[in-house]
Amino acid sequence: MEKQVVFYSICRACGLLALGRALMRRSPHLIIINYHRADGQLRKQLVYIRKHYRVMHLEEALEEFFAPEGQKRPVRDRRTPVVLTFDDGYRSCYTNGLPLARELQVPLSVFLVPEYIGSEKRFWWLEGTELVEHAQVSELTLDERCYHLSQAGDRQALAEEIYRRTCYAHSVSERETFLAEMRERLAVPPEHQKDATCILNWEEIREMQESGWFSFGAHTMYHPVLAELSDPAEVEYEVSECRKVLQERLGLPIRVFAYPLGRMIDIGEHGVAAVEKAGYDWALTTVWAANTPSSQPLLLARQQYNANWHWLLIAAGMAGLSPLFDRIFPYGRMVLALGSKAKASLARFFSPAVRGRVEVKNS
Repeated sequence: MEKQVVFYSICRACGLLALGRALMRRSPHLIIINYHRADGQLRKQLVYIRKHYRVMHLEEALEEFFAPEGQKRPVRDRRTPVVLTFDDGYRSCYTNGLPLARELQVPLSVFLVPEYIGSEKRFWWLEGTELVEHAQVSELTLDERCYHLSQAGDRQALAEEIYRRTCYAHSVSERETFLAEMRERLAVPPEHQKDATCILNWEEIREMQESGWFSFGAHTMYHPVLAELSDPAEVEYEVSECRKVLQERLGLPIRVFAYPLGRMIDIGEHGVAAVEKAGYDWALTTVWAANTPSSQPLLLARQQYNANWHWLLIAAGMAGLSPLFDRIFPYGRMVLALGSKAKASLARFFSPAVRGRVEVKNS
């Protein structure tokens, strides 16, 4: 990653970042950024984004971007519109995101999972690592494999298997039953089975809403992978009930949905249909792209970034440079490696000792 930062620093000095932004402005685009936690280098990233892009509230941006041609209002600011979204409802959206939104005056959107809000539950994708870390047994047999928890490799493998089983569960009930079984079999102490500090509560959400800088969208009731659910009725419940609960709690229409995990393979054949049936106007994937007027409203693209990354990596992605150059980096590293080997071989060949042996052999 350090080499990429250096490379994109050179791109910035050469004007390639500015060129990428200018090319993006030549035709209508809407960039929707996807974060999860609001920490790390987020402030530096937002400072850059606010300077070079038109940061908008989610629904305002979508209404403007997809307005029929005859109903579009003139916009003086020609910068590419950008929306900043945060999935899941981590508490850092309140502790760090809210002060940043107020300071920098940038609107943020958070997609919520109601069954986790204000609870002491831990997001299911965090369970594997936490359960293994606090296990009080020395070994565990799962699916005919014995994991020796004194060995780092087995601990990592078990954590990954717990993640896999929870991610690909065919119902929320199956997932929760499996996690309860793991807590019991690993003898995890009660104080490590819950986490009251990770997820937003309703009081914090209301304060964020009242600030005027936050809007909220739906992200299912329990955050299952929709494509893995075996019952289409459960897919519909996850999508529609989430909207109902959030509208009752927040007192505002919930018009935007974000698919859990968000790849097309995770959405499944029933996911889009459930979103349309529930009455959402727009839905967001994690398919990496900038949206155009021809984008499907229920399958909008988002660019995924990490708040811990250097801001230049975000700048390069938004300007369209990283989709091009990131494909080249592996080949560049291979060429550099071959070049280093060739250089080392030549250095050895032309070293005094080797050259002397060659001369003796040829004489």
